[in-house]
Amino acid sequence: MKIKKNPYTALFPCPVVLVTCVDSTGKPNIITLAWAGTVCSEPPMVGLGIRPSRYSHKLIVASKEFVVNIPTAKIIRETDYCGVTSGKDTDKFSETKLTPEQADKVKAPLIRECPVNMECILKDRIPLGAHDLFVGEIVQVHIDQDILDEKENIDFTKADPFVYNQDEYWSIHKKLGTYGFSEQL
Repeated sequence: MKIKKNPYTALFPCPVVLVTCVDSTGKPNIITLAWAGTVCSEPPMVGLGIRPSRYSHKLIVASKEFVVNIPTAKIIRETDYCGVTSGKDTDKFSETKLTPEQADKVKAPLIRECPVNMECILKDRIPLGAHDLFVGEIVQVHIDQDILDEKENIDFTKADPFVYNQDEYWSIHKKLGTYGFSEQL
């Protein structure tokens, strides 16, 4: 039997990402987000849900660009810190000892410790209520070679990402199937 509840954000799990952006002087900031996902494949685009009260919100609105960095479980403490601390008065790169690296096509930096970095140009911002949806076109992807398999696809067990699941962080390590496997039954 199922119970009924009032509407809430029951979608789970959510990927955890570190989004970098810059202010008008080029000072970088990092925001941790769990409301992120692919929204289009051609051209490749991601969507991010960000509250207008967050410091990074205004930076992305002004600069019209950002980088989505996928953290590993190894930097979970730093990732959590970037989500609970405002960058308005704190240099999160300095505090966490994460390493900024120059991007190719945007001013926002990559995070070296993240094995996947996606440079994005803001295509749209849609006010939804408590959050705005930022839609970014991916213009460059950086991937650490040591997480690639023999076909140059990302090996997620090597990438070691984690997800946010109703106030908890969870790792993901076990492959259960591949796209289209049900047609082989």
